Amino acid sequence: MAASTEADQPVTQRGVRMTKRRAETRRRLLEAAFDAFAAEGFGRCTVEQICERAGYTRGAFYSNFTSLEELFLTMWQQRSDHMLREVTALLDETPAAETTDLRHGIERVLRAVPVDDRWIRITYEFTAHALRYPALRRTMAAREEAIVAALLPKVQALLNRAGRRVTDPARLGPALVAVHDGTATQCLLEPDSDAAREHRVDLFHRVVLSYSEPF
Repeated sequence: MAASTEADQPVTQRGVRMTKRRAETRRRLLEAAFDAFAAEGFGRCTVEQICERAGYTRGAFYSNFTSLEELFLTMWQQRSDHMLREVTALLDETPAAETTDLRHGIERVLRAVPVDDRWIRITYEFTAHALRYPALRRTMAAREEAIVAALLPKVQALLNRAGRRVTDPARLGPALVAVHDGTATQCLLEPDSDAAREHRVDLFHRVVLSYSEPF
């Protein structure tokens, strides 16, 4: 039996054991898919186009993902995890004295999670696709609820530093999602507008004030 190489040594990713070679294949497929979805649109991309960009065969794709939908959901989860790590790191590294001003704290968080025009295009197109399929629509709704549930403690921590507590967590999460989606679109439609960015911060500020109160 041939000795295993480093690329064949198992690693754990989100509870699934896989080789480093397999992890690299997934990474390249996800990167190629992001570029393809952003350039062509989710509905116009094929497995073949993504494999060509990544330098793999269809077999490599289907040994990692069952469909383009599963690939997108994996991409979405990875980007959500990255966003949560960025926000957590920002709050952990910022002295409490610098977050007593709630609006300033919101501005810092939004700078740490900038609006990505390519990702917004991809998610909007995939959402339109998912709305046609009840099972996929339910999957997206469940994923979004999980993201909000993971993000809400970070928001509560920010509010606590500013001397406030959340009064209605169940409604604050969906309200923040609605503000994010609406103002992100406005910022992309007016990319050079300082007013659009200020409006984004202002709406987030108003929402968190509406669903919180001083200690």
